[in-house]
Amino acid sequence: MKISIASDHAGYLEKNKLIDFLKKKKVEIINLGTDSGDSVDYPIYGQKVAKSIINNDSDRGIVICGTGIGIS
Repeated sequence: MKISIASDHAGYLEKNKLIDFLKKKKVEIINLGTDSGDSVDYPIYGQKVAKSIINNDSDRGIVICGTGIGIS
């Protein structure tokens, strides 16, 4: 299984922890960003994950934002 994962700036540390966990479970990961605490707009990263699934680049997607409310 291949999973695309992305987050906004407030969720990138949690995203990295989740990536490490999933890799230990032998899950293939596509990291679509962001990878720093520099401010970004979460919809951009949600869209990247959605397009990855639509284009069959990944089977599933995970999106993370600082509150968990905006990205939902």
